[in-house]
Amino acid sequence: MKKESESSSKTFKKNKVGSRAVVGSILGTIIASTPLLFSLHEGVPAEKVWNTFLFTYDSLLWEDAQYAMWVLTGKFIPLILLLIWFFTNRNWWYHALLVPIVMYIFQIIGTINGDTTHVDEFQLIYMLPIMAIVVPSIYLIRAKMFNRLNEVDKTTQELEDEFMMKPKGLWGKVKQYF
Repeated sequence: MKKESESSSKTFKKNKVGSRAVVGSILGTIIASTPLLFSLHEGVPAEKVWNTFLFTYDSLLWEDAQYAMWVLTGKFIPLILLLIWFFTNRNWWYHALLVPIVMYIFQIIGTINGDTTHVDEFQLIYMLPIMAIVVPSIYLIRAKMFNRLNEVDKTTQELEDEFMMKPKGLWGKVKQYF
């Protein structure tokens, strides 16, 4: 009976390690291929209208589809890297990454709309609600951590480990916010 539970425990651990290796390999491949992903805009013609068998893209403001895709990849690649960092980070301050993630999302939406004349002009009014939640929550966690550090004889690393959120998998991390 004991051997069966040890055997199933080892099988579970092997499966868990195997799935982590697969996910890590996928993430590593995405990170390593970002220069290739960034150069994808070179395959887009330098014309105002880009026709493909799937869609037609009219680069209204940009007047050059290749330039528009260059701008879009310049926003999309950092967003991908920030999302990977956010979902794999185990530090207590990882919520601060939400601010640049939302900023890049707004910039991508502005780039795709094409009717805005100032894409990179930062629209602080849209970021204020997110910053109003993220910044004070990070400060409160930090203050709580240092209060415990003064009251209890723990190291900073032990307190960071205590405040570390460990949801199970990607879906668990997403559910943590909703």
